[in-house]
Parts: sequence; C-alpha cells; structure tokens
Amino acid sequence: MTQPPSLESLISSSGASFRLLTDSERQASLDAFLKPWHPRHDVWVFGYGSLVWRPEFDFLEQRHARVNGYHRSLCLWSRINRGTPERPGLVFGLDVGGSCRGMAYRIASHQVQETMQELWKREMPSGAYIPKWLNCHTREGAISALVFTMDRSKDAYVRGLSKEQLVDIVQGARGTYGPCSEYILETAQALELAGIRDRKLQTLVAQLRDKPPSTVQGSQP
Repeated sequence: MTQPPSLESLISSSGASFRLLTDSERQASLDAFLKPWHPRHDVWVFGYGSLVWRPEFDFLEQRHARVNGYHRSLCLWSRINRGTPERPGLVFGLDVGGSCRGMAYRIASHQVQETMQELWKREMPSGAYIPKWLNCHTREGAISALVFTMDRSKDAYVRGLSKEQLVDIVQGARGTYGPCSEYILETAQALELAGIRDRKLQTLVAQLRDKPPSTVQGSQP
C-alpha cells in the first residue's frame, strides 16, 4: 500500500512554480470574465470563505445562497496572506463535488468595474482560481453569480491531506494577514453566526482547539 507523502515533502514541494500574475495578466483575466456582462446590470458575488466575514466592498443586498457541484475545501496553498513560501498555510477554495452554502452579495452596476478590480487583486494574485458565472439558489430565487472555483491544474492546489497533516499545517502557518488558524476560526464563526452549518469545518475547529501546536522539522516557526 502506497504511503501518503510526509508533511515535510508536501510543504517543500508546494511552491514549485509559484509566481504572481502581472497587472496585464490579471486585467486580461478580469476582462475575459466580464465579457458577457451588460454594463447596466448589477452583479452577484458568491462568498464561501473570508468573503463571508470580510467582503470589503459595498453591496446593495445580501442573501444566503447555495451553489451545487462544488464544496468548500482547504485545498489552496497560501504563501503570502496566511503563510510563507517556506511554510505555506491553507485557505478555502471551491473543489469539485457536493454543494456549498455561503453568502451572495449584489453589486450595483455602476460599482462593478471598480469592485471587480479590487476583487481580482484580492482573490486572483496568482491565478489559482477559475472565476465562473454559476447558478446559485437563494430563498428569493435563483441568481447567476461570480464564483471563484479552484483551478486543479495549478501547483497551489492540494488534496489528499490526512486530518493530522491538515491540523499541523493550519497551526504552524502564519502570513502577512496573520495566523492560518485565525482565518479558519474567523470563517467558522462567521458561518455559524449566519446560520450556515459546515460539519467538516466544525470538526476541524474542534481538532485545532484540542491539539497543541507542533512544528515541522527544518521549517520556520
């Protein structure tokens, strides 16, 4: 039986070809996404991670929403915000399969361009997500929203972590925005306050609180 890769090998290989998008590459991505958008139409944005508790943009309306075909998962290496290239953390992406409940925000048409510019700087610094227009279900009816889904072809994508490895990574990583564990706890709290239940996330939170932090041999604290 094949043994899973060690935590040390996962971390050492996580930054294989990491680089940030140039301004022109990021703009090209945004332009391609907004091509079907009509300038007079408002735009919905679906949040499932930090956008639930820190949207950082103005919106006209907020709704509970569910997207099918994807689930919330700690499947994205964070090498700046919640970790470093030497000791990356993990942040949420939408991986294929299942469904995900989150919050949808309606952006006024006249603010779409400015808001999207800032969102792309925040969510697409390395192009690890594939932004899509997806149908989201809300109590008030279906909407089409911007959803940042995980790009499985990128080195930033990670899967197959054991529960122990997941906890060790989250506890040991810290980036420019603070500890990775803080990000997890903030997201869990925001979802709970919004009445959104995520059993896997709640289980992880319990494990983080029960297990004392450990360090990885040869990595930075």
